[in-house]
Amino acid sequence: MSFRNALCGAAAAAIATAFAGGVALAQEVTLRLHQFLPPQANVPALVLDVWADQIEEASGGRIEIERYHAMALGGTPPELMDQVIDGITDIAWTVNGFTPGRFPRTEVFELPFFVEDARAASAAYWQMYQEHMADTDFRDVVLLGTWVHGPGMFHTNRPVRVPSDLQGMKIRGGSRMVNDLLTRLGAEPVGMPVTMIPESLSRGVIDGATIPWEVTTSLRVPELVTNHTEIDGASLYVLTFTLAMNRDVYEGLPDDLRQIIDDHSGLEFSVFAGGTQADADGPARQIAVDRGNNIITVTGEEVEQWRAAVQPIYDSWVADMNSRGIDGQALIDEARALMAAYQAAH
Repeated sequence: MSFRNALCGAAAAAIATAFAGGVALAQEVTLRLHQFLPPQANVPALVLDVWADQIEEASGGRIEIERYHAMALGGTPPELMDQVIDGITDIAWTVNGFTPGRFPRTEVFELPFFVEDARAASAAYWQMYQEHMADTDFRDVVLLGTWVHGPGMFHTNRPVRVPSDLQGMKIRGGSRMVNDLLTRLGAEPVGMPVTMIPESLSRGVIDGATIPWEVTTSLRVPELVTNHTEIDGASLYVLTFTLAMNRDVYEGLPDDLRQIIDDHSGLEFSVFAGGTQADADGPARQIAVDRGNNIITVTGEEVEQWRAAVQPIYDSWVADMNSRGIDGQALIDEARALMAAYQAAH
């Protein structure tokens, strides 16, 4: 072989290698996102789709996020976190309360009358995830977002103004913390996924449900019950949410694509998600107003009856955390300080 032919051959090989490397750098990734609500519900429509669309755009189409709504990949809502861990899905949005006690540190935000602002709580939750939960509660996954919803409240088939009005009523609760609250208020808690609320209300299986306003739209709750009880001030309760990703899938992404995921996740996304859910409460409430439903707002001294009835939950929760080797009171103090710092800055 002549020197010229050898040189040309070497150049061709170098070009082929560079081209192959370029293809590798331009690797395309498809991620499956699984969640439990119908696509028109507020969280998928206003939060998850917005997040996924932004990532797809930022990646120039190299990341595709397939969205599977209403448990389209199979299983039940309480199985979502394990589906992420087991690789059945790559990403899942879930309610921590679906698996009672599994993520104990998140429950600090679910204490009654603890959260006043969903954005502040979502920010504090992310900060505490990074500090206390990444290597403990969520060590098997990578969290992309942590947030809470707006004020939880009662939607019932008869009016509820004072705790004694709940006596004997069967009320759907969304977590073990909410079920504890309901028990202390004299109600009978009924655990079920939020998607089962409409059928359970229409069949009389339950007398009411605890959900924020924004969830009522996709579930048609104002058509099924006509009484809604709001409590002024801090939220009666909130639930905590996570957007979790399979750790191996996350760590296996090319560095530039993983950076895009990081850039669109974390603190700012968590605040956006929690704030978006809370902002959706107003339009949902207006639907009940327009229907002429009975909206009861508990204010002033009446609120103290509710606070006094559920205050013992704090002591029992701290004792439970202590029995697990977790300083519950320290979590309460830190969460309060972080929420206050966020509100002071905004």
